[in-house]
Amino acid sequence: MHYIADVTFLESVGSAVRAQRERRGWSRRELAETSGLSERFLAQLETGDGNISLRRFAEVAHALGTTPAALLSLPAAAAHKPIALLGVRGAGKSTIGAALAKKLDRRFVELDQEIEAATGLSLGDVFTLHGEAYYRRVEREVLTRILAEATPTVLATGGSIVNDPITFALLRSRAETIFLHAKPEDHWNRVVAQGDQRPMAENPHAFEELRGLIAARAKLYARADRTIETSGRTIKQVVADVAGALSER
Repeated sequence: MHYIADVTFLESVGSAVRAQRERRGWSRRELAETSGLSERFLAQLETGDGNISLRRFAEVAHALGTTPAALLSLPAAAAHKPIALLGVRGAGKSTIGAALAKKLDRRFVELDQEIEAATGLSLGDVFTLHGEAYYRRVEREVLTRILAEATPTVLATGGSIVNDPITFALLRSRAETIFLHAKPEDHWNRVVAQGDQRPMAENPHAFEELRGLIAARAKLYARADRTIETSGRTIKQVVADVAGALSER
């Protein structure tokens, strides 16, 4: 049956299994011991890389204290799919995200704040003390945890998350991704309006660098499920645009 082999379907099933396992507070080893399946197989299942027979799927569901039908309730799961906002600093992810979460009655999460909480360090110190590779590893670990949570979420991501192919692919497979597009001038003015003078500090070429950064990431941001224009629009208008786009799913 062709739909069983569909990658999106397998990823959805894997996400449901992983979420149910983590809700029970189990490690993959504990689920393996209870279900009689190997950790390696369960890892493949949870990432959408492994097909599974109906009998084995029933064993996994039984071990998790649920039913195959409950795990296959994909329409209901899709209704609570995380909404992830993308964009360069100054795109409005925090402001729009908080307002959107309130409108949709969801929890609002800022990924960078979660990373700081997980490391006990500011982002600046994370990079200074441990480097970008460490930041990317923690970013992926924290994102994986957030995406597995059952609570409906609006997530403001870091501007550079699109630069990590694995993490960005994870985000795109498990969340509704929305790119908040704005003109470079708007990015700049919004950051300065917040009282942050760092963009221009000791760098007369900062604005041109920002313009180049936005251009360099354009093709990556274009991979988002939707692009919403924010230039020349109020917060209320952008939130309405995002909510309207989501209702068309």
